[in-house]
Amino acid sequence: MKRLWTIIGVSDVSASFKWYQSLLGQSQTSPAHEYFGQLLDSDGTVLLCLHGWGAHEHPSLTSPNHATPGNGLLLFFRVDDFNAALQRARALVTRFEEEPHMNPNTETMEFSVRDPDGYYVTISALSAP
Repeated sequence: MKRLWTIIGVSDVSASFKWYQSLLGQSQTSPAHEYFGQLLDSDGTVLLCLHGWGAHEHPSLTSPNHATPGNGLLLFFRVDDFNAALQRARALVTRFEEEPHMNPNTETMEFSVRDPDGYYVTISALSAP
């Protein structure tokens, strides 16, 4: 089995950790470190890693000033509680990038928001309505 660990640079690991936990309907916990945290699914699968900008010498995580955060990246989450995720998102953001709509390619409902660091986040229903 293979797993992808997506790691994004963030300005405040703790705040972003809480934001994603809220969006994904997870229990509130704290990241393992002030500079790094892993959001885990209930079975322990890593959903997303958050890394503080400049915390280590990773060339692509030195600073958000070297490129626009999220350029070329779309965080796309498939969820089994789409309507609940939509309500959680409405509580987290003041503006949606894309309002809920049917994606003709996946034939599922989805919406898109920006996270606190400007990353484009799409939430898609796991299955068609």
